[in-house]
Amino acid sequence: MNILVVGRGGREHSIVMQLANSGRVSQIYAAPGNGGMEEHAACVAIDEMDIAGLVDFAKSESIDLTIVGPENPLNEGIANRFQEEGLAIFAPTKEAALLEGSKSFAKEFMKTYDIPTAEYATFTNADDAKNYILEKGAPIVIKADGLAAGKGVVVAETEVQALQAVDEMLFAKTFADAGATIVIEECLLGKEFSLMAFVHEGNVYPMIPARDHKRAYDNDQGPNTGGMGAYAPVPDISNETLIYTYREILQKTAAGLIAEGRPFTGVLYAGLMMTADGPKVIEFNTRFGDPETQVVLPLLKNDLIQVLIDVMNGNDPGLEWENSCCTGVVLASKGYPGAYQKSVVLPQFEIGAESFIVHAGTKQAGSCFQSDGGRVLLVGSKSTTLGRATDHVYQALASAGELDEFFYRKDIGKEN
Repeated sequence: MNILVVGRGGREHSIVMQLANSGRVSQIYAAPGNGGMEEHAACVAIDEMDIAGLVDFAKSESIDLTIVGPENPLNEGIANRFQEEGLAIFAPTKEAALLEGSKSFAKEFMKTYDIPTAEYATFTNADDAKNYILEKGAPIVIKADGLAAGKGVVVAETEVQALQAVDEMLFAKTFADAGATIVIEECLLGKEFSLMAFVHEGNVYPMIPARDHKRAYDNDQGPNTGGMGAYAPVPDISNETLIYTYREILQKTAAGLIAEGRPFTGVLYAGLMMTADGPKVIEFNTRFGDPETQVVLPLLKNDLIQVLIDVMNGNDPGLEWENSCCTGVVLASKGYPGAYQKSVVLPQFEIGAESFIVHAGTKQAGSCFQSDGGRVLLVGSKSTTLGRATDHVYQALASAGELDEFFYRKDIGKEN
């Protein structure tokens, strides 16, 4: 099969690496891809938002299946366009992707279908929002309604921080149109985990759970980022909790989307908080998570393409997972998620047989790689225990010596 992967980040590189192991794949294309993907895929200079260009490419190269990584083209209707042209695509329609594209829609959806989540209110008026904050008190969570690359969430520890976040979103337009409407939520207490599933209409096939770390610095300090590291599976999440999450959250969501006339095909991602009252939804994504994908897919024993074909045909893919653990730590450009420098030569890491590198914001410049984004790459490792996998990752990162232009968290996978 000829496969097209849409996107340019670490999630897409991880998908490409998994596809490269498939006996059913003859050619992989990545649009636009990144420097690291070129080992396994032919990168084509088509932006992920150039839907017409992607459709034309899929036709000209006889693409058998397209897999979409990032959220923005989903919310622009890439799946709708491909389906109209009779092209196979593993991705939700624009209507189904609204579950991620609008936090206010997602909250109202969860309320309608009795899916456990935080108490909330939605605002476009700053005074009303501030009065709500003063009534509820802190800590409290302020979210931009639209897509903000994982950064449109402020967990305010004080009322002052919360009021400032309202001003930044509604007045300063920090997140442009994405913050024209804001959602204010109660601050859920507990440990976070993520559960992704392959979904086709009413059929839901959950993957293993992962834990992502959003804050930029150790001990969950600093601003929210797109994710600074992850590990899978999550030892403190019981099988009973996973069964409950599958039944009361993932299955209800898939059924609710059908009832809404928005049947879902693709990867449904639930970002969850394990509270004293059980798991509650923090957010939904309508695609593979990043960086969770980079630690979940390496543990998948099945042929990924066969899984997608089975799911799209309404067949149980019979998911099988390695009895191992995987840890991944993101190397980020100094200054991220704020301003940072690009075109910095990447450090050299000594990578053992048990470890791997996933490229995200990189480009090839002659014989070397340079940075081309905030989250530059992920160093990952698999082993029999979480502790061993984590140790291997940090040994590889330490092998590069002092890093003046980059940074990474030192505590990923070390909490248990």
